Amino acid sequence: MNKTYPKISIVTPSYNQGRFIESAIQSVLSQNYPNFEHIILDNCSTDETVEILQKYPHLVWKSKPDKGQSDALNQGFRLATGDIIGWLNADDLYLPKCFEQTVKSFANSAESSIAYGDYRWVNEQGQVIQFRKELDFDWFILKYLHVLYIPSTSTFFKRKIFEEENFLDTSLKYSMDYEFFLRLARQKYHFVHINSYLADFRWHQENKSTIAYLEQKEEKTRALLRHDSFLQKIPPHIQSLIRNLLEILARGKRYFLKGFKGYYFKQWQTKSS
Repeated sequence: MNKTYPKISIVTPSYNQGRFIESAIQSVLSQNYPNFEHIILDNCSTDETVEILQKYPHLVWKSKPDKGQSDALNQGFRLATGDIIGWLNADDLYLPKCFEQTVKSFANSAESSIAYGDYRWVNEQGQVIQFRKELDFDWFILKYLHVLYIPSTSTFFKRKIFEEENFLDTSLKYSMDYEFFLRLARQKYHFVHINSYLADFRWHQENKSTIAYLEQKEEKTRALLRHDSFLQKIPPHIQSLIRNLLEILARGKRYFLKGFKGYYFKQWQTKSS
């Protein structure tokens, strides 16, 4: 690994996100980081995506059929040659100094394998809706909150995660990130929180969280039951009740910790601190 500029690979799955993907590409370029690659796996988009990709000779890209977002990401993770690997969806953006902050975080926390930062919600036009200050890693909250508070768009992985054959579950369409993080945490990989805004998550009408809320919730429940040995021991007839109770406790813990740190004020501010 180059100690000054470790190589960063960015993997972007793509399907008919032509109106957003150029901004994603530009957000990577604007890092002005000297050692990176950007891999885009496009599922035969029928909009302007391919024409946009052809404009950028630095890209490593393919436009061919895949078996869904998880499959495309796994292909990209396998192609990646970087020391640090990021997952950037085609409709999201990196913020200035994202790469710099990530490299610094890993350098300061040698035991960490996953780093995630704070992020912003933006609308279709890129206008900021909300600032999202997040907490340090908490296993209890990750499992039981039923909302993934670690955003994939501001998460980076050390290469060893994939060298040790950890990939997304291609049977999941909506909660593959939640299941992946649960699995990594259960395997004792160390997460570190970067106390800085790293990326923008874009809300629009085609978001999976918008169009498939119930399906996403069902997949999260399946993922939790797969990885939580405590719930596996609960009799089926009261399992749902226990899950609901744990969700209330996780939500309460998160509200308390974010309130204690003053994050709710920062969350609704109109300018980044």
